Amino acid sequence: MAKKSSTEKNKRRVGLVKRYAKKRVALKELANNMALPPEDRFAARLKLAELPRNSSPTRIRNRCELTGRPRGNYRKVKMCRIKLRELASYGLIPGMVKSSW
Repeated sequence: MAKKSSTEKNKRRVGLVKRYAKKRVALKELANNMALPPEDRFAARLKLAELPRNSSPTRIRNRCELTGRPRGNYRKVKMCRIKLRELASYGLIPGMVKSSW
């Protein structure tokens, strides 16, 4: 089980990403638009740098929905490998069975 502070910090980051998403996209378009003069593009980059660091989508950590474990996660089911195997063994995940040969 992950520390509660780690999972809460990640939730806070997700909220910041959602809140600043439109502003971040608009500034990135300005900064990458080669038709604009360099001064305007540089100003857009400065404004982009002033946004909170945690509002960047790359700062979000994929964590298990059940335990908060940061490693060994499957994106499709948003679970870590340990819980996925456990639930599959109990037959709680439709279509997934433990292999045997």
